[in-house]
Amino acid sequence: MKSTFAKASASAKATADKTADKHAEAVDADIKDANLKRLRRIEGQIRGLQKMVEEDRYCPDIITQIASVQEALRGVGRQLLRNHLKHCATTAIKKGSKEADATYDELLELITSISR
Repeated sequence: MKSTFAKASASAKATADKTADKHAEAVDADIKDANLKRLRRIEGQIRGLQKMVEEDRYCPDIITQIASVQEALRGVGRQLLRNHLKHCATTAIKKGSKEADATYDELLELITSISR
């Protein structure tokens, strides 16, 4: 039986394979820079978590830090989703019904996957 992590990893890989040739229609440079800064900060938090586990720190402290990382990642995800809706989805929908239908399906699948 596959673990939840394995299932999520497989799903993410399948999605990445389907969209490997796609790129964002537009990305605001300021938002991109802010997201990269956030991700670097999150990377540091993850290293801190590894150290906490190595040092056998108090479990509730580690769990609190994990929650902080999860919220930070959700924040990056919100910004990416906003950019996708503002630029990529809007452009596809304006192209016509075939592209619009594919975009609606993609958005529905995306929202379903992130709301689990």
